[in-house]
Amino acid sequence: MRLDKYLKVSRIIKRRTVANDACDAKHVTVNGKVARASYDVKVGDVIEITFGSNTSRFEVLAVTEHATKESASTMFKQL
Repeated sequence: MRLDKYLKVSRIIKRRTVANDACDAKHVTVNGKVARASYDVKVGDVIEITFGSNTSRFEVLAVTEHATKESASTMFKQL
């Protein structure tokens, strides 16, 4: 699954366009490397998002095409 879609489906970022813009602006890294929106997310990847002075890290636990509000939080673990 594409990185921008994963961020939206897992509800880490509310909208896919915002996730895409964050990737384009190099605010998103995967496993320590700047990632493009087209990066293929895999289980075990560590995603780091920087907005201003706030930095959030997440470990990918599952990759599913669709997620409900309740199951979205089981797709990642905040580090």
